[in-house]
Amino acid sequence: MQALTILEKKAFELTLQRLCHQLIEDHGDLRRTALIGLQPRGVLFARRLRKELERITGDTELVYGELDITFHRDDFRRRAVTAMPSATALDFSLDDRAVVLIDDVLYTGRSIRAGLDAMLSFGRPRAVQLMVFIDRRFSRELPIQPDYVGKWVDSIDGQHVNVEWEESDGHDRVLLRTGER
Repeated sequence: MQALTILEKKAFELTLQRLCHQLIEDHGDLRRTALIGLQPRGVLFARRLRKELERITGDTELVYGELDITFHRDDFRRRAVTAMPSATALDFSLDDRAVVLIDDVLYTGRSIRAGLDAMLSFGRPRAVQLMVFIDRRFSRELPIQPDYVGKWVDSIDGQHVNVEWEESDGHDRVLLRTGER
């Protein structure tokens, strides 16, 4: 499989910092905003985002959660591999809160739809926004658009975008892969 590096470490870090500053600019006091990472890969982004926001603002009281969407996906019964759920860690109500759903790559929009469904089990938010590190904007199957985007990547069928995180993959970078997975 051939791979093209889209973002390397320095640009990766700058992208993350820009997204943090956009959130701060739009929300002001982030203690009234819930940041929710979607399992499995969105939580890697959300954890890093939270850490960077705490560093920038000095506030360690951010409302943060992780949401498993496995059984809310419209394809979980059709997959060749048995669905293995991840942990949900949401110990607060979403009633009347501003929520930012966080995922690493927006492709068809189906994971985000599942995230919206799963999120409603925890209350009725006042507003919901979407933050993604990578938006593959020309592959949408559902009318879902992000409010915050790290980078737009135009790709075609047969290409895959991988966001690699230091914590899980040993380095920060974004790759565009062509060919078999």
